[in-house]
Amino acid sequence: MQALYAIEVGGRDPAEALDEMLGSGGASEDRAFVRELVLGTLSGASGADERIAPALQGWTLDRLAIVDRTILRLAVCEASQTEPPPRAVIINEAVELAKRYSTPEAARFVNGVLSGVFGDASGAPT
Repeated sequence: MQALYAIEVGGRDPAEALDEMLGSGGASEDRAFVRELVLGTLSGASGADERIAPALQGWTLDRLAIVDRTILRLAVCEASQTEPPPRAVIINEAVELAKRYSTPEAARFVNGVLSGVFGDASGAPT
């Protein structure tokens, strides 16, 4: 989330932002996962936006706070991975990110939008 925000707001080069955020600590497997997720979110942003926009109900993507839009894109892209976690887990992670990095109302908003995008949190394909 922090790397995506740095890229979006700071105009940072994705590779540079990832290298700075990930450093050399932690398991290389974890770093590879984060790198794949961030780069996938960047490359899949327009596709994610197409899925998110209909679920916004009265909002447009460009009116969303950058943090909220980034969280939504990240969650939709994570659900598009080859072996994604259950959608309920993805929604919960997104809600926790919203609680930590956005406004108090954002967690409910993110939960509602992602529930609309995914249809439900059961993990069933939509």
